[in-house]
Amino acid sequence: MRETRDPMAAARGVRTFAPGEPPFTSFDRRPGHTDLTARPRIKRIYAPPAGDDGVRVLVDRLWPRGLSKREAMIDEWLKEAAPSAGLRKWVHEDRTRWLEFKIRYQAELDADPSKLGRLFELAAAGPVTLLYAAADEVQNHAAVLQAYLAARM
Repeated sequence: MRETRDPMAAARGVRTFAPGEPPFTSFDRRPGHTDLTARPRIKRIYAPPAGDDGVRVLVDRLWPRGLSKREAMIDEWLKEAAPSAGLRKWVHEDRTRWLEFKIRYQAELDADPSKLGRLFELAAAGPVTLLYAAADEVQNHAAVLQAYLAARM
């Protein structure tokens, strides 16, 4: 894992990862945090459910295309955990804005921590899988949310 070289992101405590690098490794632990299973996992909602998914939480503001609610097999849908509609549209206009998107999305989450209260409750009770519909498995809001939650658990 590498720390960000962006001074603005570093000042906000934001860490970035190389393309394709997983956001967490077994060596990436906060002091005193030993339960790695408490960290939320991420998965595309189109992937089949697995036995170790735990509570399956959709964290997209919009319902995924071409998928019925029955097929999705979700336990909860937390739209409020997703980026604002304006921020989502802003990053989709230009994917080179990804690093700035991460900063802005984390700022949105910081501005209203109550949005994530339910996710913290679920994570404290057992395994949680954050589901998203984006095609990009590395640069998506669920990966940012996963890192944000894990840093605060």
